[in-house]
Amino acid sequence: MTTYFATGSADTELTADDFRHALADVFDQIGPRKRVLLLPPDMSRLPSRAGELTVLSRELLGDAVTDIMPALGTHYAMTPEQLDQMFPGIPHDLFRVHRWRDDVVTIGHVPAEFVSDVTEGIWEKDWPAQVNRLLTEGRHDLIFSIGQVVPHEVIGMANYNKNVFVGTGGVRGINESHFLSAAYGMERVMGRADTPLRRILNYAQDHFCGDLPLLYALTVIEQVDGGELKTRGLFIGDDHATFERAAELAYEVNFTHLDRAPQHVVAYLDPEEFKSTWLGNKSIYRSRMAIATGGKLTVLAPAVREFGEDTEIDRLIRRYGYRTSAEVMELVRQHEDLAGNLSAAAHLIHGSSENRFEVVYAAGGLTREEVESVGYSYGDISELSQRYDINRLDDGWNRDTDGTEFFFIRNPALGLWAADLNVGP
Repeated sequence: MTTYFATGSADTELTADDFRHALADVFDQIGPRKRVLLLPPDMSRLPSRAGELTVLSRELLGDAVTDIMPALGTHYAMTPEQLDQMFPGIPHDLFRVHRWRDDVVTIGHVPAEFVSDVTEGIWEKDWPAQVNRLLTEGRHDLIFSIGQVVPHEVIGMANYNKNVFVGTGGVRGINESHFLSAAYGMERVMGRADTPLRRILNYAQDHFCGDLPLLYALTVIEQVDGGELKTRGLFIGDDHATFERAAELAYEVNFTHLDRAPQHVVAYLDPEEFKSTWLGNKSIYRSRMAIATGGKLTVLAPAVREFGEDTEIDRLIRRYGYRTSAEVMELVRQHEDLAGNLSAAAHLIHGSSENRFEVVYAAGGLTREEVESVGYSYGDISELSQRYDINRLDDGWNRDTDGTEFFFIRNPALGLWAADLNVGP
């Protein structure tokens, strides 16, 4: 197990040339390959620069790249326009769609005893390590997983082997991974590299992936004032240490500790990235450790037009709404449809304020009735976009039109915010 390339710091600024040289060096170290599968994220990770790394990998490896599968998880397949935007110049016939309900195989089971131990008895069943069958049947001599390490609500720090076991995972693996982590508690997970789910995925990788030629490229991205993105690190390897080094840097540059809890947070959801609350609720769970009890979160979501990125999940969100953890756990016990789709149940927990603060959702494509039916307060996107003009706001503290103070988050997907008087890692 090897870390082939590692560079990064809070002051590093990596360029496209840096990426090219790093990839060329790594490909030289591992030797020629004849059949390569690239596993980048989808459009929901557009700022990760994973698209750029994918394009460069294909340029350097040439015809050896036979397949590219965006790690969709439960998300919609990428449109041709999105493919062109994220992976410019790559022929569409190289892309494969991951169908999480159909195209998966189970390569092993993490023992129930191990799962129970790492979750402190919260989940006592074995966990199926599932991947898209292309990974096991594609006869590849390199499976190159590409992505960004950033704080995450389910696993603590996103990417690494999550890109494999969740990004190309199946129904039971995805559902149970999300639910056991939600039941364990987001505040105990977010921003940490060592979490129950990460230990489960590491076990699966260590015990069931010996025949898979996995290699990981992990970026660390920081959004600075004004929304500019700086690439602070790049780590390429096939071992846990590669991820841990990236996670350490991501904690440093992506986790913002506030000295006081804002009574009001305003979060913006870029219309190119966020079309659903399934993705857009990063605005809630990435800021929930910062918002004062009794406070308010205003979500500016001009392109959000639906709840789930899957027809069945969308139906479940509309039926049950965003509720407290205790209420969702009880609903799972009472209703077979929710118990049969535990990732949806986990999402309902993730999208809740636990009745601690108000969520005002200004969604450009949802009606007042739809927004209020799932437990949020309705916000008029036209009115609030004028009041909170993102082109005039500073990242961080601002003054509202009535003179009160609020905290602005330009892209909640790129960080984690906590007030030290509330809770922190």
